[in-house]
Amino acid sequence: MDLEKLKRSNNLSMLTKEILKVNQPTETVYEKDDPRFWQPEVDKAGNGMAIIRFLPAPEIDGGDDALPWVRRFNHAFQGPNGLWLMDNCLTTNAQKCPVCEHNSILWNSGIEANKEIVRKQKRKLTYIANILVISDPKNPANEGQVRLYKFGKKIFDKITEAMSPEFADETPLNPFHFWEGANFKIKIRLVEGYRNYDKSEFDTPSPLSDDNEKIGKILKSEHSLKEFIDAKHFKSYDALKDRLTQVLGLNGVRQISGKAEDATLTSAPSLGDDDEVDYFRSLAEQG
Repeated sequence: MDLEKLKRSNNLSMLTKEILKVNQPTETVYEKDDPRFWQPEVDKAGNGMAIIRFLPAPEIDGGDDALPWVRRFNHAFQGPNGLWLMDNCLTTNAQKCPVCEHNSILWNSGIEANKEIVRKQKRKLTYIANILVISDPKNPANEGQVRLYKFGKKIFDKITEAMSPEFADETPLNPFHFWEGANFKIKIRLVEGYRNYDKSEFDTPSPLSDDNEKIGKILKSEHSLKEFIDAKHFKSYDALKDRLTQVLGLNGVRQISGKAEDATLTSAPSLGDDDEVDYFRSLAEQG
């Protein structure tokens, strides 16, 4: 580990390019039983605040040559028979997904009722990154710990805006840099029944620490991110297709416009732009 090399390196340009590639529609179920994960808590009114620092890519994943985040798509919905489908989406790793294909068939039917079904069954987006907990008023014992943080599109938009500011008089910021990054203030409000992160913001850029030994310990404490998109966490195409058939009660047929039709889950065009807009709006509400 060469801290001087790491200090001189600021791969903001590479990270910005990656954001342009991935800034599109996941939300996964929070690993509540995994002690490596951290989430801010809110009070009875639904308000909360915490301060974290996003960390660079862990050495175990390739260090400066790897991304400091992973994104993962999943599906989580209940079928008409009461069964649930809660599985990672194969599109996370650029593979075909039978659930997405089935949703596309419904969407392209042009029937509004089918589009409403798709809105409930579509893939959702989650990002995972290593963080250092700076301030956690609800749980002070977490402060100073390196944890995993799972977040949605609203927080990722804050990162995107910091890296690629809208106005010429704003300086681009790499939130994942030990020395040139900045603390991130998470501010949560309850708005119309949903957690709202609009007031969250980055602080003034500053070194995480002037102590290289401390930074070295933090770097060694980071958790692998690649494990969350490892193939072992994803069902095969056929297994996921079988589960979809079971949950939706298809049994070889599907319902479109009130009549049974062939339910073969073949490739279909991706969802329309209007659908993506709806999806982004829902993610913004979830943070």
